[in-house]
Amino acid sequence: MLAALGIKMLGLARERSAGAHPYCVPVEHTREARSILGPDRLLAPEQAVAIAKNREAARIPGDIYMRTYLSLQNYRQNLMRLGWPEDELAPPGSDRAFDALVAWGDEQEIARKVKRHYEAGADHVAVNVLTATPDRAPTDDLRRLAPLLVT
Repeated sequence: MLAALGIKMLGLARERSAGAHPYCVPVEHTREARSILGPDRLLAPEQAVAIAKNREAARIPGDIYMRTYLSLQNYRQNLMRLGWPEDELAPPGSDRAFDALVAWGDEQEIARKVKRHYEAGADHVAVNVLTATPDRAPTDDLRRLAPLLVT
């Protein structure tokens, strides 16, 4: 599989690999990627998640993620290609961009948000649990989420 974001890389993933693993992408990218890859290639987008009661709490670990990826030209350009205005992508991103790139809420809400990638054509979703202390393994969070993510 290729870590493919743009149209050309997704085409290369279709032609030369088993599929694509896009990172830091909203659901509309998953829909586009599926149309480019066709039905016979694997599509496994990454979905950042933050278990939190509200956006303010979710942004504590989420802003680290957002600052990192929105500072990288390829991720920012991919989002602009999808129609996101540049002013919403200035790190750490607008609330709208945050909500599109980080599934946050309780476990059930996160599961609903992850399901949108499946509905858009994903075969698998790589769940990336964000924590306030990045050196802490999110094992307990993954155990709580896992039963809700089975499709």
